[in-house]
Amino acid sequence: MTLPKFLLADNTDYPDAIFVVHTEYPTFVVNLATDDFQLLEETDEANNREFQHELETLFVQANEFYDREISRYEE
Repeated sequence: MTLPKFLLADNTDYPDAIFVVHTEYPTFVVNLATDDFQLLEETDEANNREFQHELETLFVQANEFYDREISRYEE
């Protein structure tokens, strides 16, 4: 099975959360409402500057993905 790069996730226990799941390395879940995130796998790169830059880029992409998906619902 091929997964998309990003998925929207929902949980009724967190009604104000906007979860986006990144399915490729580094896998993570970000709550766009709070900017909290959780890596889903351990990595030795967490303190690496390049890795941090990659995460920042992926967070921007996650926001863009969310905006695109929501705009499709509104059409």
